[in-house]
Amino acid sequence: QVQLVESGGGVVQAGGSLRLSCAASSNLFSINTMSWYRQAPGTQRELVAIITRGGSTDYADAVKGRFTISRDNAKDTVHLQMNSLKPEDTAVYYCRPGTGLGYVNWGQGTQVTVSS
Repeated sequence: QVQLVESGGGVVQAGGSLRLSCAASSNLFSINTMSWYRQAPGTQRELVAIITRGGSTDYADAVKGRFTISRDNAKDTVHLQMNSLKPEDTAVYYCRPGTGLGYVNWGQGTQVTVSS
């Protein structure tokens, strides 16, 4: 089973940018859909963005126009470019294959903190 490691989080002021990375331990091309989720304290984990093997993307309404998901199958990496960050974007961000219910192999995630 592919292992995923998230990185790139940090502390940034409102309006700033961060680029998150998700490195896969093996052939990312074999995974059709990759997704980014986030979880803020006291809330449920929520879907942020998805990307298919062919490059089709979709985003949560809260991040449309500000976040961009991309994937590099040759480098087994998925990225999340986050611009115009808001304090409400503060959360731990996770990547995973697909979007189905019951996924249990969550990684450690990467913390994003946006100060006002």
